[in-house]
Amino acid sequence: MEEIVSLAKRRGFIYQGSEVYGGLSGTWDYGPLGVALKRNIMQLWWKMFVDERDDMYGVDAAILMNQKVWQASGHVDTFVDPLCEDTVNHRRYRTDHILKDNGVNPDGMTMEQMDAAIIEKRIKSPDGNPLSKSRTFNMMFKTHVGATESDDSISYLRPETAQGIFTNFKNVVDSFYPDLPFGLAQQGKAFRNEISPRDFVFRSREFEQMEIEYFVHPDAWQEAFEMLLAATHRYLEALGLPAASIHELEVPAEDRAHYSKRTIDIEFDYPIGRSELMGIAYRTDFDLGNIRRVAGKSMEYTVKGTNEKFVPHVIEPSFGVERALMAVLCSSYREDEQNGEKRVYLALPEHLAPYKFCVSPLLKNKPELVEKAREVYQALKAKYGNVTWDDNGNIGKRYRRQDEIGTPHCIVIDFDTLEDGTVTVRDRDTTEQKRVASQDL
Repeated sequence: MEEIVSLAKRRGFIYQGSEVYGGLSGTWDYGPLGVALKRNIMQLWWKMFVDERDDMYGVDAAILMNQKVWQASGHVDTFVDPLCEDTVNHRRYRTDHILKDNGVNPDGMTMEQMDAAIIEKRIKSPDGNPLSKSRTFNMMFKTHVGATESDDSISYLRPETAQGIFTNFKNVVDSFYPDLPFGLAQQGKAFRNEISPRDFVFRSREFEQMEIEYFVHPDAWQEAFEMLLAATHRYLEALGLPAASIHELEVPAEDRAHYSKRTIDIEFDYPIGRSELMGIAYRTDFDLGNIRRVAGKSMEYTVKGTNEKFVPHVIEPSFGVERALMAVLCSSYREDEQNGEKRVYLALPEHLAPYKFCVSPLLKNKPELVEKAREVYQALKAKYGNVTWDDNGNIGKRYRRQDEIGTPHCIVIDFDTLEDGTVTVRDRDTTEQKRVASQDL
């Protein structure tokens, strides 16, 4: 994991947030290559779950919402984690993380049982000091909207994108009246005041989600659940994640969220251990029912051509962008040996790689090579867009740099190109080289 984090910073994928000022825990900045990789992951998701389907509609809801949204959803009262404190230096930790780090599985434990386990196992803080009893900690970032601060001006940075979808359910039905079943999809930022963010971008305070709320007849939820679960596996395969590293966990009733009647967590074998990559939940009519109860607005759907009315039930596939990106980086990281030297490369799928091609003149001090290389570069860039130019250092160093970036093909223009129009194409994964006519690229 340390080597992947180092590569991510060195090559401009991911930097520590606010690093020049000492950083801010749980925040990360994306460099040029990280932006490109993340965008490709998100665009692939949108293509597979929205653009290629007739039953999906996109929305983009505001991050700041009326506080009643979070009161009705239960987030104000129940969106909490157990927090304990080092009694000497007063550093705070998530109690379940302390237990996990000391070999105790906290799943299904109440807060009191966690405290009892800490006492029984004589667990100390990471600094070796006693721990306090646990208390609940609400993870939502609270703010105020407007010029005055009062109870009425309270708002929150959204901790999930789902509620913005539910609040727009009636708007979309009124505007488009889609046939049931249909889904609303959203990508966007979410914020959680994590007590102890850790494990690179896996658990952070600011992150992006890709979520679908799929509205179905109450009697048809199981079929829709299986359909979306299968679509999820197709997407994970398209990310290049090895099937052997992906695991389904049927979440038992005592560990499910309060709104869920069935949840499957998709776990991935990260270097940090097997951890949740994404989840799919059957939320029943919990959220639309809350809106009806608190806002007094009807959330019923009327089946076209009939008098049948009901509040739809919901299947929710929920993806974390950063967790998907981290899985892609980890599963594509490779090391081998070339000419007696260690080589590191990212075996990214071509459709995810920040650059598809890198174009170089063999020698940058030969104007005729540079001119021809620029011609090839411009032609490829016009067609593919994600093409880079590299003439820094010798050709071996360029190959190593592009390998670490994950560029599938390096194209070199040499003196033979000027004679016969062929170029050298080097494959990232095999390092094999072949001559190809430039017009055939």
